[in-house]
Amino acid sequence: MGLRVVGAGVGRTGTESLKLALERLLGGPCYHMHEVFARPDDIPGWMAAVDGRPPDWHAFLAGYVASVDWPASAFWRELSHAYPDALVLLSVRESADAWWTSASRTIFAPTVTENRGGGPFPPGWPHELIARTFTPGWRDEDQAKAAYLRHNEEVRAATGPDRLLEWAPGDGWEPICAALGVAVPDEPFPHANTTELFLARVAEMRGQAG
Repeated sequence: MGLRVVGAGVGRTGTESLKLALERLLGGPCYHMHEVFARPDDIPGWMAAVDGRPPDWHAFLAGYVASVDWPASAFWRELSHAYPDALVLLSVRESADAWWTSASRTIFAPTVTENRGGGPFPPGWPHELIARTFTPGWRDEDQAKAAYLRHNEEVRAATGPDRLLEWAPGDGWEPICAALGVAVPDEPFPHANTTELFLARVAEMRGQAG
């Protein structure tokens, strides 16, 4: 079947909630950063893609029906070409300020990015990929927000309106279901990986490793 949805939104734009929602709608797994923790052997493939030597996407993502979040969103263009019938889903926050507030407290926070023994991230992952595909200045608020806005504009400019769905947390099921031509579930839209949950998960993983 291959990917039916190519997520183009960067991390901290509701991507874990989208993962759960898309799995519910499409009946298959959605590739998200969390997948990498269970599949660390994927990391060399992603970094090869950063170097311009992408894997065979159909083999690399075999079994997945959608992708969201980094690292896949760094290659939204390549994936949209590999899966020309897939919906391109650009998840965004209400503003660059809102996105930075979330990112700076979670995925870009020093407690997460510092290379500590037993941490949830392999050394250099995923921030080397982010530095090379998003901005090397991801630690700096102004540079990171500029990269976020630039990324979103590039997706909008390169994707036809008949294929692009722009979605923000709070939009819920309806726009996604309409774009995919599926029924709206009779259940609340998932709400996952809030800042508090993210930080609690990091602390738990470090505690288990220690």
